[in-house]
Amino acid sequence: QVQLVESGGGFVQAGGSLRLSCEITTTRGALRIDELAWYRQAPGMQRDLVAKITSGGMVSYADSVKGRFTISRDDAKNTVSLQMNSLKPEDTAVYYCYLEGVLTTVGPTYKYLELWGQGTLVTVSS
Repeated sequence: QVQLVESGGGFVQAGGSLRLSCEITTTRGALRIDELAWYRQAPGMQRDLVAKITSGGMVSYADSVKGRFTISRDDAKNTVSLQMNSLKPEDTAVYYCYLEGVLTTVGPTYKYLELWGQGTLVTVSS
């Protein structure tokens, strides 16, 4: 009923930039989004929060990306993006889009959602 599809990953040299996008598709019901976020997972490591944005527009970042990454959302296009500048080799990871919210369907029925995208690989060479 709700899908997240990421795009924009790739290979870049240190100091370069990439922009990740996550498109949110709802096929049935009405979706209330409470929080959108980007996480990343490097090989052999746990999945860590990179940045998040609430329904009220409040943003927060991991210390390691502050000043370099910017999260934004476009409610008209149902997307959340992550602009990544001054990339470092340690930013290499699979990046995942995350959504937290409530889906309302006929009834009404309310379903609490915690969804992940499929991930997109970002590789930064030194």
